[in-house]
Amino acid sequence: MLGIHYLKASPTAYIIHYQNGKIRRSGAGLAFFYYKPSSAIVAIPLNSADVPFIFNETTADFQPVTVQGQLTYRINDPQNVANLLDYSVENTVNNYRSEDPEKLALRLVNLAQNLTRVQVQQMPLRQAVHAADEISAALLAALRENPAASELGVEILVVSVQAIRPAPDSARALEAEAREALLRQADLAVYDRRNAAVEQERRIKENELNTEIAVETKKRQIRETKVEADLAVEAKEQQVRQARLEGEISLEQERARLVEARVENAHAEADVQAYAVEASLRPLRELDSEMLQLLALQSAEPRRMVSLALQEMARNAGKIGNLNISPDVLEMLMDK
Repeated sequence: MLGIHYLKASPTAYIIHYQNGKIRRSGAGLAFFYYKPSSAIVAIPLNSADVPFIFNETTADFQPVTVQGQLTYRINDPQNVANLLDYSVENTVNNYRSEDPEKLALRLVNLAQNLTRVQVQQMPLRQAVHAADEISAALLAALRENPAASELGVEILVVSVQAIRPAPDSARALEAEAREALLRQADLAVYDRRNAAVEQERRIKENELNTEIAVETKKRQIRETKVEADLAVEAKEQQVRQARLEGEISLEQERARLVEARVENAHAEADVQAYAVEASLRPLRELDSEMLQLLALQSAEPRRMVSLALQEMARNAGKIGNLNISPDVLEMLMDK
């Protein structure tokens, strides 16, 4: 109505109101009336934006790969962006007059591609297909340090390399190599399992043999201990027998010494008795037989005296004519 319009922007839109070539007002989330014939409205989004990318590169071993990912950025210097690109709108904040807002994302993708090429060309194919995280971190750091990104007035928030895919022929070659490696690993696993089974069987047999050897060793030690015990007992018994024999020998020797002493004592007693008898008989030796008979008659019995009388008569039988002996006399001699 009469060229006066009303504009209301969201908080994520930075509005710059130019009037007659000069900045009338600027800020995020503005709402105001403006005179359209003499005004120009610039709306720069402040929210973060995701830009997918995909491009082909070559690795250090001259193998083609496809790098696919996404970067997230936001505009942190809207005035600088407004000076570089045309973000002017018509009536509403999303109705841009030119295609310049799309160029910002394209410039960031081109910058990311250049920096990614530097990273990929330093790696062989086998390393590159597994280096998505490494390339993502390196690309993020390179973009944040690159002056071109700061000159565009943007801040790189996140860079994510989602996949690095080789060419189909290279992928099949890698798959075949990996498949063969897996098959070799499977064969090695079977071989290792068989070796482990054989080794385990060997260990079991070795343990059984060691157990048998240990059992036989224990048995031998028991036998040796028993033999040593028997030998010790036999030695003790031999010592006891030896001690007993020595005791008996010493006892016999003692007895022999005792007998010898007794014999010597008996000899000494016999000598004493013989000497005593000889000494007692020495006076009698000097007497004649008749005197001895007279001495015997002094203490003899009547029968002995009759016997001596008959003996004397028999000695002098030649001188006797007749001799009569009564039976009483003979009976007396024969009587006990």
